[in-house]
Amino acid sequence: MDKGKRITGGARENLAAELKTAYENGASIRALATANGRSYGFVHRILTETGVALRGRGGAMRTRPNA
Repeated sequence: MDKGKRITGGARENLAAELKTAYENGASIRALATANGRSYGFVHRILTETGVALRGRGGAMRTRPNA
């Protein structure tokens, strides 16, 4: 798949299914974007269109010190 090339029809549906499966198996949006030569926004939009429940942002949660 060429970087930046418009993806439509069956090719888009196939890519959406692959991205959905990979995301549900733990891949990050950023990793999927890099692996497929697409932007973060493109992958995010495709996942949203497929109805995937997006995970929250990662990282350590900050807690208040005990008073």
